[in-house]
Parts: sequence; structure tokens; C-alpha cells
Amino acid sequence: MITKISNGIVLADGREQKTNLYIEDDKILALTADDLPFDKEIDAKGLYVSPGFVDMHLHGAAGHDFLEGTAEAYSAISAAVAQHGTTAIAPTLATSTLESILVSIEKFEEALAAGVSGAKLLGIHLEGPYFAMSQKGAQDPKYIRDFDPAEYKRIADATPHLLSWTAAPERNGAEEFGNFLRERGILACIGHSDANCKTAHKAFENGFTHVTHLYSCTSTVHRINAFRHAGIIEEAYLNDDMTVEIIADGCHLPDDLLKLVYKLKGPDKVALVTDSMWAAGMPEGCKLPGSDLIIEDGVAKLPDRSAFAGSVAYGDRLVRNMVYMADVPVALAVKMASENPAKFLRVENIGKLAPGYFADVTLFDKDINIKMTIVNGKEVYCA
Repeated sequence: MITKISNGIVLADGREQKTNLYIEDDKILALTADDLPFDKEIDAKGLYVSPGFVDMHLHGAAGHDFLEGTAEAYSAISAAVAQHGTTAIAPTLATSTLESILVSIEKFEEALAAGVSGAKLLGIHLEGPYFAMSQKGAQDPKYIRDFDPAEYKRIADATPHLLSWTAAPERNGAEEFGNFLRERGILACIGHSDANCKTAHKAFENGFTHVTHLYSCTSTVHRINAFRHAGIIEEAYLNDDMTVEIIADGCHLPDDLLKLVYKLKGPDKVALVTDSMWAAGMPEGCKLPGSDLIIEDGVAKLPDRSAFAGSVAYGDRLVRNMVYMADVPVALAVKMASENPAKFLRVENIGKLAPGYFADVTLFDKDINIKMTIVNGKEVYCA
């Protein structure tokens, strides 16, 4: 079946285009102003027609966390994020026990095999447990530990769908770990780390090509015996080949830092991520049994309010903030939320509106309010 999306502003190739989008079954057939045969027409009525957002770092939403170790959690989160324009996700598992990680991976495989009704499941992102205690953020310190080759090889062997892994490269064994991930084709990410600039650069040479949530639990200029030393943030700016992700929820980074990241890294090296947790989409002040986190001011906070504990944002909020807080053209903000994360994760045929790519599409208005989400050519949400 061929579906025609007409009368929209198509966001493709980093610019706005007045053209029609044709979908055949689950793939994009063409972007053209020509009239092609079609079976169904969707009149966009002036809305933006955008590639669906790809979230490469999220822990949960709608009262669920991927570490629950249930297939239901994956399904519920998938459905929730699709209502906000996200069509593909890399479920992220926080620092935990080996047993919890393996169970959650098993449930991911079950959910993947059974299918979900919203955003497609791309693969797993592991965040930890090999972190610097000084940059633990909201990660549970009792699970932070040294690199253990037997452990991380067992985890990697447990699934063919491990896409990325975040670790602190100053810990002993990081070089072996980075090279192991590179050999497996897994994206190695620097995060929750106090590494200095030189250590971060050495890590890059050993496969760590991406920085997890830049500015959040990543080192910067600091003094040792009165002398200043650069950190991970400076390496990310100095290294043109280093990619970064940012939590553009409007809380983790203010507008001036959003603008700085965009100015220095450009629209090709930045991915927008939610780093969302279970409270995404839930009212402020909500509580989850067993959790003492505080949900207020549009973000999750530690009980003493000393630091954030993940965002409560969805993908549309990220794009909206880049457009209206950081003055980024909407087509480029969308690129950072779709094409870039797919490219960084090395997942093919998603993240762009181009012939042959999967028909993952979202329609939204000028205020980035989502009106429709399409995954693999099928409508999964309509406002």
C-alpha cells in the first residue's frame, strides 16, 4: 500500500521542503512534488513532516523503568514516548547488579520478539557500572565498581543488541574495555567520569568516541596544586571527531550552554537525548514506591536537591527547547534528535526521510506539539 503525505513542510536534508512524502508499506518510497499513484492520503495541513525522533539514552517513562526486568516495562515506555514523536529508542540500563542487568536484557529480547505498539526497540545502552565515584550523579554508589573483563564479556555475549556502553576511562582496564567494545561494534561512551583532557583523548584513541550527557557528570577545567587542567568537556570541543549528547530538557543545561554546544560542535556532532526516568509524563510531586526522588520544576532531583536525577522530558520537549531556547533552525534541531543519534549508534535506515529508509515519521505544529506518529508506515499515535 502506498500512502501520500501532502501539504506539509517536510524536514529533510537539514532544511524545510515543500514536497510530498510517499510511503510504500514500511519504507519511504519518494520525496517529490510529482503526483504518484497512492492508496491513502494524509493531509498534513501545513504541519511539519519530520523523521521520528531517536532517543539513544532513556531509562524510563510513564511510571516504568527498564531495570524493572519486565517485558511490560519495555512495552509501556515504547507506547508513551511515541505519543511525543519518538519512533525508536535505545533502552538504557543504569548501574546495578550483574543479575539485574542480565534479567533486563532477557526481558528486552522478549519484548523485541513479541513486538511493541509504539517506538521500536533498537538495542540496549548500558550506563555503568564502571564509573568514577566522584561523578556518580544519581547512580547508586553501591553498584559502582572496577572494570571486570569476565563480567562485561558475559553481558556482551548475552545479547546481539548491545548498541552502546558508558564508562569512566580513567579507571584501570579502560583501554582493554574500549578496544573490546570497538571490536564488537559497540559504541563506547565517556561518562560519569573525572578524566582529564589527555586521558579523555587517549580514551578516544582506544574507541571511546562519544560523550554521554555533556556537562552532566563530565569533568571540566579544574586545579591541581594551583595549575589548571582541562577535562572531558574541553576534549569534546577540541576533538572534531568526538560526538556528544546533551539533555536539552531546559533544566540540565541553560540556554547559553545549549547555544555554546551547538556553536562549537555544530549540527552534525550533537544528539539530543532525554535521559528520562520513570516520572516522564507524570505530574509533579508524584512518587514511586521505593523511590525517594523529588519531581519538581520540570526535572527529577535527589532527595537533598543537590543534583538532578534524570529528566522527565520526552523528545518533543528537546526539539522545542533547541528551537526556542537555543535559536536552532527546526530542521537542524530535528536532525540532532533523529539522524544523528541513529548515525552515532550505527543503526541503518532510520532517522531520515529518504527513499529506502523506514517510514518513521512524526507530524507536529510550529510549537512542536505532536499531532501524529508513524512507525514502519503504521500510525501509532494521532492527537
